[in-house]
Amino acid sequence: MTGRLRISRGRGMEIIRKTIGGSVVLSPVGRIEMTTADPFREQVLAALDGLGAGGAVVIDCAHLDYVSSAGLRALMIASKSAKASTKALAVVAMQPVVREIFQISRFDLVVACFETVREALGKLDPAALDAAAGDA
Repeated sequence: MTGRLRISRGRGMEIIRKTIGGSVVLSPVGRIEMTTADPFREQVLAALDGLGAGGAVVIDCAHLDYVSSAGLRALMIASKSAKASTKALAVVAMQPVVREIFQISRFDLVVACFETVREALGKLDPAALDAAAGDA
């Protein structure tokens, strides 16, 4: 299932949701800041709640221009929720400015970071890669 959620508050952000096997890939487009952090957090938490055993939520940051402290807080809440429910959460494909924010804030030690969605799923939900290969 692939879907789009458009958050139009502030400067705006769009979240593209894609299901791969038992995992969910969320791709935020734009900026996660004060006006978009809460809706972003809600989408990540909803994706985590909908996971079955062995699934993961992967946040693909390839089209994320910026993340503020409010966005980092949203990720911290999601990370705590994932750990409390023994589910997996990862961030992938960070743009240089987002990667720098993660490194300076040491958030790369809080949330698993990978280069690609494939790499994250290979580590966190290998069955999803098998399902994706079967769809090709």
